[in-house]
Amino acid sequence: MRPLTLALTVSILAGSNIHGQKNSSVQVGEWRHYAGNAMGHKYSPLDVISTENVGRLKMVWRWSSPDNAIVSANPLSRPGGYQDTPIMANGALYTVTSLGQVAALDPSTGTQRWSFDPESWKSGRPTNLGFVHRGLAYWTDGNRERLFMGTGDAFLLAIDAKTGKLDSAFGEGGRVDLIDGLNHVSRATNYSVTSAPVICRNVLVVGASINDGPMRKEAPKGDVSGFDVVTGKRLWTFHSIPRPGEFGHDTWEDGSWEYTGNTNVWTYMSADEELGYVYLPFGTPTNDFYGGHRPGNNLFAESLVVLDARTGKRVWHFQGVHHGVWDYDFPAAPTLADITVDGKRIRTAIQVSKQGFVYVFDRRTGVPVWPIEERNVPASTVPGERLSATQPFPTKPPPFEPQGFGETDLIDYTPELRAQALEILKRFDHGPLFTPPSLRGTIQMPGWAGGANFGGAAFDPETGMLYVPSYRSPIVVQLVEPDQSKSNLRYRRGGVQSLPTIDGLPIWKGPYSRVTAYDLNAGAIAWMTPVGNGPRDHPLIEHLRLPPMGVDARGYTIATRTLLFHTHGGEGLRGGEAPEPFQGRPLSKARPRETPKIRALDKRTGAIVWEHDMPLSPAHAPMTYQHQGRQFIVVAIGGGLNAELVAFSLE
Repeated sequence: MRPLTLALTVSILAGSNIHGQKNSSVQVGEWRHYAGNAMGHKYSPLDVISTENVGRLKMVWRWSSPDNAIVSANPLSRPGGYQDTPIMANGALYTVTSLGQVAALDPSTGTQRWSFDPESWKSGRPTNLGFVHRGLAYWTDGNRERLFMGTGDAFLLAIDAKTGKLDSAFGEGGRVDLIDGLNHVSRATNYSVTSAPVICRNVLVVGASINDGPMRKEAPKGDVSGFDVVTGKRLWTFHSIPRPGEFGHDTWEDGSWEYTGNTNVWTYMSADEELGYVYLPFGTPTNDFYGGHRPGNNLFAESLVVLDARTGKRVWHFQGVHHGVWDYDFPAAPTLADITVDGKRIRTAIQVSKQGFVYVFDRRTGVPVWPIEERNVPASTVPGERLSATQPFPTKPPPFEPQGFGETDLIDYTPELRAQALEILKRFDHGPLFTPPSLRGTIQMPGWAGGANFGGAAFDPETGMLYVPSYRSPIVVQLVEPDQSKSNLRYRRGGVQSLPTIDGLPIWKGPYSRVTAYDLNAGAIAWMTPVGNGPRDHPLIEHLRLPPMGVDARGYTIATRTLLFHTHGGEGLRGGEAPEPFQGRPLSKARPRETPKIRALDKRTGAIVWEHDMPLSPAHAPMTYQHQGRQFIVVAIGGGLNAELVAFSLE
């Protein structure tokens, strides 16, 4: 057995009752997509682990990432968090590491069968988060089995799932160059791939990660292409920034379509095989916080775009942020789910957002299930900036996080703390959701980390319940003039970037992270649970015996037929690295760090029924599968100098 690793596997006894579901994995008990299925459910019908026996879960194996040896010998290759959700198909467990190595494991023991290193990490540290990979795509025609991944140096690879070698029948020697034909691209430096592709009707669709902190207004565009899953031939390209004559071109004024970039799908995508549609969540244009160089509403930035998988033609779209200056990308794959509203069965696309919204559409037509209203929002005071006068607000369901920042959001645990928080607040601009960045500095809540993020939501198709893990994380957005000898941007984010604390205590109230459960059939919140203790033991407030406040760490959730599993890092822990301060600010020496954990929650109430300390911080959602009569739950943990997969099982 290999040493214990970052993936968490729960093994389950034989003889379980396994209930089928529409649009589940190809075979019940497998987990063939990063989210369980291509529709983004993060759900399994497995039910051996229940509230009655979950307390008997024990760690059974750990697998050590091959990245660890590379990092030890090459310190400059040190990666970020191990952000993969493994997949399980046809008797094998597959994972991609932060450095882009792919491995096949025995699902029962964690024993490594093969590993493959495309050596993309040798091309240099990729943009934004550095060495990070978030999953593989699996495909089979019943004979061939392939794993697909995008690399940090912007290639699309096809790997033979049985041998662990490049499949030479795909592209050129098993690879396709993704930057072919793009302008302003520097391989890895400003353009890479971090998230798993999606496959629909034998078309492989892949997005890209593009530098979020550019010094110039010219940047690579986030065009999305579809490839033949067998040959690797490029079948179509969808222009994320429409060209002359294309729909939406008029939303890029003053010729800004020509040089503006980004507007990319850096996160996961979903697919409806029956309809033949792929669902693409797009991000912000260049640059994230100042749009004076790109006047207009900027389609298809911060939009959910639905394409015909065979042709790449747009079916429908919805723009969640017009002319975005808040970095409110659509951060997660939409959940494609069937719900019943007022007695009518509706096939929906559900998009969770950084700003805390849940948008629900008919996934065939794009018509909102509940009205979405254009409401007036504050204007900008920044020279050269022309914002949209309105932004879209869903009327149902209600948001899962507070939106905007004001006095009511400040801590009020004691009069003294309240007074200090009010004094700090006076230093910054603040207001409702979509209050724009300013030269003085604007408090933005939720911040750019969400709200929701790439972990997305979990959906139970048997009950119509949606479970959204979220993270409040306000930031300060202060615009500054960059050095004009290095930049042609008028403004970019700089100066003060985080809120001061009171001796390490945040000035805003919790919960800092939580899980919100929605009854989507009713469009209503069923329950909300803070996850983790947070700073309740801080010397300034420990005497108040406050309830759990949630940790300052992103959480990840999957659902089974019986339970909700949730993982989170320790407060201030980022992917197994050394402890960092709360939101970048000093922690009180008297305040201990919170241990990273995996928990099981009661799906009906949100009550925590089991928890287990993790040796390193989980960095993505767990997954579950059944193999040889046993159920397993696996999650990747750690990063940096040490990354692993860890497995739990019933005794």
